[in-house]
Amino acid sequence: MKYNKTLLASGLLIASAFLSVSCVNSNRDDKQKDSDSTTASVSGAEKSNLPYDLTKPVKYNMPQNLFEISGIVFHNGDPREVFAIQDEDGDLFHLGLGDKESKFTKFGGKGDYEDVTIIKNYFVVLKSNGELHTFPIAELGKPKAGNVTKTKDLVPKAEYEGLAADEKNNMIYVLTKDSKADSKAKASSIYGFKVADDASLTAAGEFSLSHKAIEKASGSSKSRFRPSALAKNPQTNEWYILSSVNKLLVVTDADFKVKTTYPLDPQLFNQPEGIAFDRDNNLYISNEGGTLSAGNILMFKLKK
Repeated sequence: MKYNKTLLASGLLIASAFLSVSCVNSNRDDKQKDSDSTTASVSGAEKSNLPYDLTKPVKYNMPQNLFEISGIVFHNGDPREVFAIQDEDGDLFHLGLGDKESKFTKFGGKGDYEDVTIIKNYFVVLKSNGELHTFPIAELGKPKAGNVTKTKDLVPKAEYEGLAADEKNNMIYVLTKDSKADSKAKASSIYGFKVADDASLTAAGEFSLSHKAIEKASGSSKSRFRPSALAKNPQTNEWYILSSVNKLLVVTDADFKVKTTYPLDPQLFNQPEGIAFDRDNNLYISNEGGTLSAGNILMFKLKK
């Protein structure tokens, strides 16, 4: 009988200890779940800091002659008319976003044209070799633009794909897509130019977009960053920089220091190569067409 009592007491002690350990582990699991939930919540909050929902665009399909749309801009932020170029021909297109057809003015011959901007009532168009074509807005509507100025050797030899204006500061910026020097430094170079009233350009600084900072912000270093377009958010003075290859939107400060990144859904962004803001600070991203899709412009409304 004494043996049975001792055995029973030992069993109760073991069961009590097991229950205590189970409670502790359960509490730890709950805390870990709470921590994971908090981390997910914080991550979600960080992503929501972007004042646009990149999953809910208003989509505008482009006419066939803008299948390979590669750059877009608005004049004074007016969204009623968008100006665009495409990769192969020296034509400046203009149309309403809902239009089925576009008008165009020829400014150059065949070539690899990558981006377009407007400053001081001049159009400036960038070729992939860094050459700029500049002509007055007054030439728009003519079959062929007059007073076209070609500027060569303004930037070092490299491949260029991004051009943007900062009209408040009378500046334009030219962004490298890729070059041997930049590749070694793990950075993309950006060249700034002051724009005079006659649209002549004076070098006004060189900036560096750190690939390492982009990798850190995005959590990925699988492929080299190759930017395709940039535009300055007029409300925040932040730069929004696209990479079609990486399917990534990078947000930097006014001096191109990386702040954060946002992945782009390949289902929505077939080949994002143009970016612009309108006067209400809505965001527009243009995509080249694909096998089953036309070229398009996606509009993302500013969150209220």
